[in-house]
Amino acid sequence: MEGQPRIFIGRVPVDVVTFQGALERIDALVAKGEGGYVVTPNVDHVVLAEENPRFLEAYEEASLSLVDGFPLLVTAKIMKTPLPEKISGSDLCVPLMELAAERGRTVYLFGAGPGVAEKAADKLRARIPKLQIVGTDSPMIDINAPAEARKEAIDRLKAKKPDLVLMALGAPKQEILMNLIREEVRPSVMLGIGATLDFIAGTMKRAPSWMSKVGLEWAFRLSQEPKRMFERYVIRDSKYPGIVIRHHRSRRTP
Repeated sequence: MEGQPRIFIGRVPVDVVTFQGALERIDALVAKGEGGYVVTPNVDHVVLAEENPRFLEAYEEASLSLVDGFPLLVTAKIMKTPLPEKISGSDLCVPLMELAAERGRTVYLFGAGPGVAEKAADKLRARIPKLQIVGTDSPMIDINAPAEARKEAIDRLKAKKPDLVLMALGAPKQEILMNLIREEVRPSVMLGIGATLDFIAGTMKRAPSWMSKVGLEWAFRLSQEPKRMFERYVIRDSKYPGIVIRHHRSRRTP
């Protein structure tokens, strides 16, 4: 949002906002009725933004960018542009749904594996009885295919006219898709939440809170999915320090 403080880690913009402030900013986006989407940057996103122009564009066009990752908090502090606190999509989801129920907002769950969104919806309804979940969908989405390939899924979403869409496709797909469809689904506000529906549904374990607080959530994910996560955490994300240092120096150079 215009006029709000924002820093950059690598090429990725990050808004300087508290957890409560993030909830209020998202609610304000819905109330404004102009749509938009929210991203939650972590180390991997900083690296992807360096290598994937479409992903970087998605970040540049986002309405709100919330820091999701202890390493980014440390990086911001070292750069003397500290961020108030970690605000992951997984931590934000339930409080946001509670606020949505209080405000009478409608919600649509989009993504995750077959049946996961439905299970997550059941769990959320049991926990927050007044929550209005107006639809769930787990379509196969190819962001490299023509728009016609995703038309049916997006039409189903649009037909429900949700205030909020929880987009659980993982990076970079969910961010790029939100950027691609933001005008189509306006005034819905979308939030990229990665594996959060799996966590809520109980189909995937989340790291214990103490691991998340000290920046070891990546180690837990690696232990749970070593084949898939090795390339991400061990190989790709090792580029993060160099990216941050290079861009930080370039901004300090007159």
